[in-house]
This record gives sequence, C-alpha cells and structure tokens, in this order.
Amino acid sequence: MAEEKHIFYLRDAQDNLCGVQLSASLWELARPAVEKALARLMPPEETAEPLDDFRQFLEYWDFNYPYDPAVKCPHCGAETDDWRTDPAHPFHLTTANLGGLLVFRCARCRTTIRQKHFRDHRALEHTVYEG
Repeated sequence: MAEEKHIFYLRDAQDNLCGVQLSASLWELARPAVEKALARLMPPEETAEPLDDFRQFLEYWDFNYPYDPAVKCPHCGAETDDWRTDPAHPFHLTTANLGGLLVFRCARCRTTIRQKHFRDHRALEHTVYEG
C-alpha cells in the first residue's frame, strides 16, 4: 500500500496514537495546508494597543461629527457599542494616528477593520483574515 511508504503512525506503550510522521515527499505536498491549519490554531501575537496614539487622536479631533467608538466586523458580525469599555474586548486596536486612521483586529475571526476618518465622514474598509 502506498500509504505505508509515506505515513508512519507513532504510538505510545499503550498503543495510543500520539503522532504521525510523514515522508519527506509527502511533507512537501502537505506543507502549505499544514502551515495554514497551524496559523488558524495558533492565536496571533498580541501587541500592546497604541492607546497613547489613540488619546492623541482624540485630543486633536476636529472633524465635523462626534467620535463614535462603535466597531462592527462585516465578516463575522461581531460588534460593540464601545470597543474601549466592552469587557469582552471583541476588537484589538492595532493602529491609531493623527491622520484619522484607526485599525482594529476582530478577536473572533481576525478580520482587520479600518476606520478612515475624514473631515466630513468616516469610511470603513476591512480585510478578511486568510490564515
């Protein structure tokens, strides 16, 4: 059987499956799918939120509308009325700058949500996490 040459089952003393070893040729074929699956299993490294940059963004706010702290993920539907005070913290602030850009990562699906604040309006964009 071809499988016997490429897949080796590793068992403990009680004959419980504890791992699988792949041949080098099978690994080269399976590697992209395995790396993609691993990226989905492993949470992203969280960096500290740039709260000082966000405070500066608010301090110099001079747009023609009030700041709205609500964030919604258009991909999975996660939402909060105020990302700053929501105990579940469903969105992680990754970028804030004086140019009006706020970027969030959805904790549920890892989609990136960009809020672009202009003088008279706010534009929303998002990028779905592909892992």
